[in-house]
Amino acid sequence: MQTDHLRTLAAIVDEGSFDGAAYELRITPSAVSQRIKALEAGVGQVVVERTSPCRPTRAGEVLLRLARQQEVLHREVWDELGAGSAGGRVPLTVAVNADSLATWFTEVIATAASWDDTTLRLRVDDQDHTASLLRSGEVLGGITSRPGPVSGCRSIPLGLMRYVPVATPALRDRHRLGRSVGWATMPVVRFNAKDDLQQAFLAARGAVPGTVHEVPASEAYAAAIRAGLGWGMLPSQQLGDALETGALVRLSREHLDVPLHWQVWRMESGRVGRLTDTVVAAARRALRHLPSTSPG
Repeated sequence: MQTDHLRTLAAIVDEGSFDGAAYELRITPSAVSQRIKALEAGVGQVVVERTSPCRPTRAGEVLLRLARQQEVLHREVWDELGAGSAGGRVPLTVAVNADSLATWFTEVIATAASWDDTTLRLRVDDQDHTASLLRSGEVLGGITSRPGPVSGCRSIPLGLMRYVPVATPALRDRHRLGRSVGWATMPVVRFNAKDDLQQAFLAARGAVPGTVHEVPASEAYAAAIRAGLGWGMLPSQQLGDALETGALVRLSREHLDVPLHWQVWRMESGRVGRLTDTVVAAARRALRHLPSTSPG
């Protein structure tokens, strides 16, 4: 199989379409189609689902991982040969959960701004679901809540992200129930359908949510809670001084701690190693310590 064919597969997955891949690779859509047909003929299997957006098949996932690794290693060989400009920037595609991206991961972005040999491509998904992006080959590293390493990856514990149940004082007062609150009647805000933090908190109290609002952006989610749309679980890093000023109140002394791990492909790469070191250092400065912080 040819390197150009693998690069074309990666471009289709990254851009979501054959036309997008053609624009990215500076070739015609017809040439993209021909390369994929040749790749599929070579392996004897379909490698791309012609959906919107395009997705790799199971066979395509295997080849996509190879394509990502080849691209990184190929360009680093050029570096070692003293022809860095020929290698160019290496795209590092990473899965990040929205709450990390809105808080501590900004330090990673700030550090990456000084890397002139790398481009950072972020994919946002829930921390319980980013592992699937690693398995599919769509990303080479990701923030996940699952400690067990995905096949071909190593897992490094980062720390605990603490979530606190909060609401505006006015919303709490409208739903007071003795010394507690009426969990079943008080409206709740969730991030999206994958966000089960609020549901887990309610289930521990034998309650189910009534009115459920959905705000699928981390900063807007926090703003919705501050506006009184409903209650929700906010990361402690996003609270700021809201509890001290009384803008928000805790609805319970309890909280939820979500363990975060960095999973990354096992490969010898200076760029990937630098990214890993940056992610781990930033997380361990910002997050609460896990019981064990030894690499997995």
